[in-house]
Amino acid sequence: MIYRDSIKRLIDFVLAFLLLLLFSPVFCLLFIVLSIHHNGNPFFFQRRPGKNHHLFFVLKFKTMNDHKDESGDLLTDSKRITSLGKWIRNSSLDEIPQLINVLKGDMSLVGPRPLLEEYLELYTDEQLKRHDVRPGVTGWAQINGRNAISWEKKFELDLWYVDHITFFLDLKILCITFFNVIGGKGVSQKGHVTVGRFTGKTLA
Repeated sequence: MIYRDSIKRLIDFVLAFLLLLLFSPVFCLLFIVLSIHHNGNPFFFQRRPGKNHHLFFVLKFKTMNDHKDESGDLLTDSKRITSLGKWIRNSSLDEIPQLINVLKGDMSLVGPRPLLEEYLELYTDEQLKRHDVRPGVTGWAQINGRNAISWEKKFELDLWYVDHITFFLDLKILCITFFNVIGGKGVSQKGHVTVGRFTGKTLA
């Protein structure tokens, strides 16, 4: 519990700071390229629930345009993602700005991924336990399938992590994440640009 309640946050801050320094050349390059590519708007902001349902704005590099249909609604993800955005997402470079979320304390390096705010009302009491900890840049579900697994399996893995947090588990997740990113493993579900929407199904 000492690790979960205090040491984990200290490690998050130090590692996020060092990683941000390490990736600063890539960050600056993508900032410039995406500013040009998206007319001065290189970032994607979206409100997500974090620990204890606290709402914060998750920060990512933008991988989709804002094209809309004749009714003024955004086109599907598959029609809005750009070639550059697809490459950035497959290489997980879009996640780099989330290190800022970690520094601020909104997120952890390891934890259940922050999902859409609208999903909160669809969770079972058991599923809500994923918000007992800070959401993560990566997590147990990410190294066990990422977006290529079902929602039921994803929640099962997230809840297992919440009940078994240790320093060595976090270290294992970070190491496996590194190799998964290098190999482009589990970026999306087969036939989909992004994971399908959660519809409130209960755990199996």
